[in-house]
Amino acid sequence: MSTPAVQPPTNIVFADRNFKYLLVAPAIFMLLVVGLFPFIYTLLVSFQNITLIEQDYSFSGFLHYARLFEDWRLWEAILHTAVFTAIALPLELIFGLLLARLFLNDLPLKSLFVGLLVIPAVISPIVAGSMWKLIFDHRYGPINQIISWILGEPVTILWTVSPQWVYPAIIICEVWEWTPFMFLILLAALSNVDRSLIEAAEIDGASFWKVFIHISLPSIWPVMVIALIIRALDLVRLFEIVFQLTRGGPGNLTETISIYMYIKGFQQFETSYMGALVFLVILLLTAIVMFALSRVEIAR
Repeated sequence: MSTPAVQPPTNIVFADRNFKYLLVAPAIFMLLVVGLFPFIYTLLVSFQNITLIEQDYSFSGFLHYARLFEDWRLWEAILHTAVFTAIALPLELIFGLLLARLFLNDLPLKSLFVGLLVIPAVISPIVAGSMWKLIFDHRYGPINQIISWILGEPVTILWTVSPQWVYPAIIICEVWEWTPFMFLILLAALSNVDRSLIEAAEIDGASFWKVFIHISLPSIWPVMVIALIIRALDLVRLFEIVFQLTRGGPGNLTETISIYMYIKGFQQFETSYMGALVFLVILLLTAIVMFALSRVEIAR
């Protein structure tokens, strides 16, 4: 005669089934406190009227959101940010992809060169901007001296002041700092491409570029899109490098969304209007991410 199985107490069964949720509960709580609370608070502030000289906590409706459509300086800042993104992002992708393909081969001192290439990505953008401001200095910077040596005559280019040179200066600095980020991600992706496919294509007589375009690139496409999303989001909030190089000048020529928000919030102290700006940026970033992710799904 078999003895009946002993059933564990209900509270023990409940604890066992929900133990995984108990483990992640502290992390979720901290994410909600750190992320959700500022989000909700900023939303509430955007519907109030808080400035340096006025502390009106009553509901002011969509007053500040209506101002967004009349603020020409804001839309110029969005245009400047879009230009930086449209130029810097493809350059970082192309240079990162070329470097990744180069270092996919066995090269002498490969580890040393990879380590040196990664150095710009670990430098603070504030430090990078300050360094490049010294490099672009029209009196003591090496850039003008090198150009003068090449041309054989003195050349004085006001990189951070002249309207026709500030964009190249910022893009050079941005591409220099963040191309290593793209390089590392793409190098890891290319290292995991199925070698049997590449070898089969080479046996069939496919050239290097055909193998690269028709086999390697489609294989790393999802990783490439994620890398582009990360860099695009970072470029949309571009602040430190531009602030160090030009402070948004000359005039407002290089003023990005982040710099404009900084001016409104921490120089002019229009707190509620800055809250509305924050939600505009959130909507823009959400649209970018949703569009990019939808393209990845379509590609699959």
